[in-house]
This record gives sequence, C-alpha cells and structure tokens, in this order.
Amino acid sequence: MYTDHVIAPDEHARWFAAAVIDPTRRYWIIEADGQGVGLANLYDIDTADRRATWAYYIADPSQRGRGVGAMAEFQVIEQAFGALGLARLACEVLETNPAVIKLHKRFGFVETTRLVGRATKDGQPVDAIGLELTADAWAEAEPAMTERLRGMGFPL
Repeated sequence: MYTDHVIAPDEHARWFAAAVIDPTRRYWIIEADGQGVGLANLYDIDTADRRATWAYYIADPSQRGRGVGAMAEFQVIEQAFGALGLARLACEVLETNPAVIKLHKRFGFVETTRLVGRATKDGQPVDAIGLELTADAWAEAEPAMTERLRGMGFPL
C-alpha cells in the first residue's frame, strides 16, 4: 500500500464498483485457516502484449511469515502464465520491504527499476523496486518453488 491514509467507506465503495467491471483486473481473496486474510490481484492486464502487473497484501499480521504470501504468489503466477497465457508479469515492492523483494526473487523475478518517491509513508517519500518475471524464467523456477511450498505443508 502506497499511502497511510484511512480509507473511508465511500472510497472503498467507489473502488469496488470500478474493480468489478474492469476487464483488465482480476482479484482473489487470500485465505488461511478458512479465513480471509488478504487480497491478491492482477491489473493492467494486456492480452495483446501478454503482460500484466500484480500485487498482494496480507492484512492479518498473524499470517505474515507463514508462507501464505508465497502460496498466493505461486497461485497468481500460475494464473498469469497458465490460464491467461501471459509472457511477462511485473510488480512493485517498497524498498522498506526487503523480505518480499527476496521472496519475489526466489520465484524468478529480477529487478528492473527503482521508482523514486513512489510512496509516502509517515509523511516521507519511499522508493519502490520494480521487478519482472517472464514465463520462461517461471518455467525454470517453478519446480523448486513447488517443492518448497510442499515442504511447508501446502497442497500442490
């Protein structure tokens, strides 16, 4: 999330109304232990250029660090390169979140850019790191990530 402001109900309603009709977006609720704990999404889906951008957010702090984000990442990547037939998948991560940057790199993402002042946290600008994954890089990384997630107890 790129800002700290409290999102009002009317702002949520406007976002949701636009999101459900936008063909360039897909959303999934992330569940753990039978509860919704976050959201994953693809956006700016461009089927002609076969690319999209993705993001996820684990809202429940008790679920962070348990592999829930890694499993969500696996599932979104599979949708992007499988069902949607994309060739490239991009994402941005705040530089203050090195654990997620490291996670993306395990999945085969490579750094492509630094977005200076992309976000504002506590009134201060924060850079974001742009990363990208190709379908070919995913084909190489997927077997190891499948085994890693299975080793964490996720059914794949």
